[in-house]
Amino acid sequence: MKIFLTGACGYKGSVLVPKLLKAGHEVVAFDIMWFGNFLDPHPDLTVVRGDIRDANAYDLAGIDAVIHLSSVANDPCGDLDPKLTWEVSCLATMQLADRAKRRGVKRFIYASSGSVYGIKAEEQVTEDLELLPISEYNKTKMCGERILLSYKDDMVVQIVRPATVCGFSPRQRLDVSVNMLTMQALTSGRITVFGGEQTRPNIHIDDITDLYLFLLDHPQHQGIYNAGFENISILDIANMVVKHVDADIVVTPSNDPRSYRVNSDRLLATGFRPRKTVEDAITEMIGMYSQGRLKNEERWYNLQWMEREVLK
Repeated sequence: MKIFLTGACGYKGSVLVPKLLKAGHEVVAFDIMWFGNFLDPHPDLTVVRGDIRDANAYDLAGIDAVIHLSSVANDPCGDLDPKLTWEVSCLATMQLADRAKRRGVKRFIYASSGSVYGIKAEEQVTEDLELLPISEYNKTKMCGERILLSYKDDMVVQIVRPATVCGFSPRQRLDVSVNMLTMQALTSGRITVFGGEQTRPNIHIDDITDLYLFLLDHPQHQGIYNAGFENISILDIANMVVKHVDADIVVTPSNDPRSYRVNSDRLLATGFRPRKTVEDAITEMIGMYSQGRLKNEERWYNLQWMEREVLK
């Protein structure tokens, strides 16, 4: 298939593109490249630098499937400039879906977020629960979902609500819980845990990218799917890290009330199975750090980098 992949140079995209190419797909990798481009050249890869808000910046002629990853990622970045967040993560999604329909694209995979649920008291958060997003990022993801669902009679629509992604990528992120705690241990020998009892769902970056490939191969599985397989407290993650790195854990108060357990039984019923764990992500990052292939760089922290380079 010829695939148009937005956010292709991002954290997930940089891992997904090589997998798509290895599977024999032709990829048009579209990204604004706020954080750079870490994709290796390939005869079946076309890299396009552009702004997803500009509908004239891309052409969907001949595209079989769209995988839409691009957004202003995470709550703090989304709150930096709400107008930008809505333009990138919602209005641009509407434009892209409309153009996909007009061009006859038959497949559309949308990367939403497990955070669309907001704060939930239920033991298991399933896809059927009401969405009560609390941040600009959450709200735009919910908006994107509803836009895509309005096109389900025109193309195969598959919506993924990922848990917090962890693990190594050529375009690393160190502002997500597992990765951040691991890097703190490696660089300072001290892990700061805010609160610690909050439970969050997690998914390894290899599993979330494998899921997009799985959905491409299984168009019969339409609709919305949670994707998170390890519901772990922040303190438990820290304890997992110190099994592999000699570091102290310091627990301080937190004003972040979010705590929820995502249920992914609907996804598991499709036959998809995760292959890796949070502990795999930790040990792989430690290995990359020891080899000098992973460093504690400012550009791996979305908020600081956007404040310095994007919104200056």
